[in-house]
Amino acid sequence: MGVAQALLKEDLSHIALQLHSKTAHDVERALASHSRTLDDFMALVSPAAAPYLEEMAAQSQQLTRHRFGNTMQLFVPLYLSNLCANECSYCGFTMSNKIKRTTLSLAETQQEIQAIKGMGFSQLLLVTGEHETKVGMPYFEQTLQAIRAEISYLMMEVQPLKQSDYQRLKCLGLDAVLVYQETYSPQHYARYHTRGKKQDFLWRLEATDRIGRAGIDKIGIGALLGLGDWRVDSVMTALHGQLLQQHYWRSRVSISFPRLRQCEGNSHNTEASQSTLPNEKQLLQLICAHRLFNPHVELSLSTRESAAFRDGAMTLGVTSMSAASQTQPGGYTQPSTALNQFDIDDSRPVSMVVSAIQQQGLEPVWKDWMPFTAR
Repeated sequence: MGVAQALLKEDLSHIALQLHSKTAHDVERALASHSRTLDDFMALVSPAAAPYLEEMAAQSQQLTRHRFGNTMQLFVPLYLSNLCANECSYCGFTMSNKIKRTTLSLAETQQEIQAIKGMGFSQLLLVTGEHETKVGMPYFEQTLQAIRAEISYLMMEVQPLKQSDYQRLKCLGLDAVLVYQETYSPQHYARYHTRGKKQDFLWRLEATDRIGRAGIDKIGIGALLGLGDWRVDSVMTALHGQLLQQHYWRSRVSISFPRLRQCEGNSHNTEASQSTLPNEKQLLQLICAHRLFNPHVELSLSTRESAAFRDGAMTLGVTSMSAASQTQPGGYTQPSTALNQFDIDDSRPVSMVVSAIQQQGLEPVWKDWMPFTAR
């Protein structure tokens, strides 16, 4: 049985009941444990754990430094295209939005790469909307072949692909794939994905199995916090990461924490209730809970969050951060907000982010690893 099939067996309603039945005693037991279970994770993200945030943060910081040292990985997203064949109510790229659509040519991509390298970045996340006919495997293959030599570690966040496609891209130098489930509730998922192939909940959920079987070095997962009950989705994300580590132990696992943000043409993003969208204190609680549950998982924080929050959270569990992000194609050579996928909050130049990292006693790491070349 694969990871997706194991996740489908979970009763989300039962998880919600368990979360809200946790007591201070359950939280204290979880904090005292040296080998934490998923039930412990539920206690740590439950409302009952809110008064214990300081102790959670102290333990999370200690575990992070022990496992990852005094380092912070830096990466940057490169948006290649905002074409999309899906209707998703929370995304600025949704097909019904009347925005200018563009896909970078190889020459334009190279210009973006040079601008990114000029800022110091060597780890790159390629991002597109989901449009298989115009931005599919032929485009991905051409792009990877053109830019791979310029980048030390190459990641992608695109539409879910076939296992054979992931294997092909790995041969072309792809190191990591990020596929966010958005929400693990099939009911909420159907509500927010109303047209296009992204309506297929199972195809997306099974993507991480295909990535793992393809032997990709790193698998990135996460839920879009605010679409459903953030605590329930976070429990499922924690279980998802644990199962991936068990089934595909040759691949590393990374978890991200995107909160719902305002974007062009989006009404839902401003309607998220406090029960579904975690505030900053709850987001920090969630980051610490993931670290206490899984000391070896990589935790990533994007520029969706404020500079103040990122500076405060960077020593407490996070291991990688984006910086100076532009969320529109061509944004590094011709910055514009006209085509943003979503609003960002931390808009500081990379030099300021690096300074903030160093002020926290951490070392910015620009390269994840370099392929061995025999002399």
